[in-house]
Amino acid sequence: MPLVNVHMAAGRTDEQKRALLSAITAAVVDTIGAAPDSVRVWITEVADTEFMAGGELLADKRARQAAEANGRA
Repeated sequence: MPLVNVHMAAGRTDEQKRALLSAITAAVVDTIGAAPDSVRVWITEVADTEFMAGGELLADKRARQAAEANGRA
């Protein structure tokens, strides 16, 4: 039984998450020949205030990018 856990920042729509989970399931089936009903895939979401990359909180990065997009750098 293949188990796949995806860690990602919160903020995607249910439709995006459903598409991701379906694509991962299909990839596991196609690459290792697992039966679709044996594949388990789940998402663990992390708040954007709990994730940092390059020394910048994701929440701060998103706010900065929004400000830059609105011409308020």
